[in-house]
Amino acid sequence: MRNFNILILFLFNFIFLNASSLHLSISSSPSRLNPILATDSASGEIAGWIFNSLVKYDKDAKIVPELAKEWKFIDKKTLIFKLKENIKWSDGKPFTADDVVFTYKLITSPKVFTPYADEFRYVKDVIKLDDYTIKVIYKKPYFKALNTWMTSIVPKHILQNEKNIMTSSFNQHPIGTGPYTINGFEINKDITLKANKNYFIHKPNIDKIVYHYIPDPATNFLMLKTKKLDVGGLSPLQVERQLDKDFKKYYKIYEKISNGYTYLGFNLKNKKFKNPKIREAIDLAINKKELVDILFFGHGKVCNGPFMPGTWAYNPEVKSSFNPQKAKEILKKLGYDKKHPFEFTITTNSNNDTRVYAVQIIQHQLEKVGIKVHIRTMEWQAFLNTVVMPKHFEAVVLGWGLSLSPDAYSIWHSEGAKKGGFNFVNYKNKEVDSLIKKAETTIDTKKLSKMYKKIFKLIVKDHPYVFLYIPNSIIAVNKKIKNVSPSIIGIMHNEIDWIKP
Repeated sequence: MRNFNILILFLFNFIFLNASSLHLSISSSPSRLNPILATDSASGEIAGWIFNSLVKYDKDAKIVPELAKEWKFIDKKTLIFKLKENIKWSDGKPFTADDVVFTYKLITSPKVFTPYADEFRYVKDVIKLDDYTIKVIYKKPYFKALNTWMTSIVPKHILQNEKNIMTSSFNQHPIGTGPYTINGFEINKDITLKANKNYFIHKPNIDKIVYHYIPDPATNFLMLKTKKLDVGGLSPLQVERQLDKDFKKYYKIYEKISNGYTYLGFNLKNKKFKNPKIREAIDLAINKKELVDILFFGHGKVCNGPFMPGTWAYNPEVKSSFNPQKAKEILKKLGYDKKHPFEFTITTNSNNDTRVYAVQIIQHQLEKVGIKVHIRTMEWQAFLNTVVMPKHFEAVVLGWGLSLSPDAYSIWHSEGAKKGGFNFVNYKNKEVDSLIKKAETTIDTKKLSKMYKKIFKLIVKDHPYVFLYIPNSIIAVNKKIKNVSPSIIGIMHNEIDWIKP
């Protein structure tokens, strides 16, 4: 008996010690891991390991099947999906067409407050043809008909009897079809994901992903330097001045322009910002190039508008302007001077040093033209839940991570100003609204590009945001990890194939 116990202990230790773990960091706690409610970046990142969608982007940013096996358009308004068979939820139940239909009905339910409902606004119906075939009928031709189904699918058998999905325990203890599973998480604690041994592609080679909760960027960098993280973001300052030979020997550094930008957004319902001329003056007084130089040492670009360079929506004719003298003239005409300065508060999240520094630089720049700025910083969840979403702010500094296929609707259409919507600055322009709606039914890429470039120009002219900068994404990866494949969508797209000795 004693020998048997020793054998069991030996086997346990062998398996445990030989289980590979990928160590990452996360700077804020997730709020909900239900993907249809995951609106913050922390929730979205963790949920991304647990759930799948019908289609996804491959490493070359082409749309390819995921839960779907194939698809075809019967006509411009009808899409048929054939689903992969033998896929199981992490609790062992089969994934079927019922889950897809249920997810659609849940997202579009009036009882569920989610900005992702906007993705389905042109879907007329989703019909189950058999256990592994669904038919999607659109109200009209839609330029992102396929992209709509990049939305993660949730399990009907778990959620169908939930009285209130917004407060469901599923949001902390999700069941998915993805490569990893989670037993739950605690606020401000490390998060551990375990490989799904029944994942339909194959079990991930790395057994566990451990997200270390590190809200302080300096501590995060220290964890990297002491080799306690396998993958971690680097700031330009760290890249330029703080990496030694030992660091560069242990990590390989990948750099590319990010798919997102940082902005100063105004609450357009606030009387201070109703006059577009005051927003123009603030924009003219902010030197974005100086922000990029100070914050990023050249590892970034000035942001000129709402869509990313390199996409068909980008308008290269629109350039950011810096003209403090003109800003002073506008302020003078509006009745502001040193004795009676324009005054407002910028709020941002305290766990993002770059944003905090950006606000401090903006404060200094605006002081030069006679604008007085107060700074307020808050913990991320408090900032999101008590300031941003309920629109209790004068101005905020935030960022958007954007899709490779731009869609102006959720952020820029006036309908997005509703409760739970992403248009929380309350931007409204009838011409922009009309162009967005018209673009949605335009399948011709050249015509679509022309419309979006006009939308780009109109939004910039209205100054609902001051578009600040596009940082580069700089990632350090443990050189021992094999099969890392950098791409336009990042390095984590094939993590299930990574091997960590």
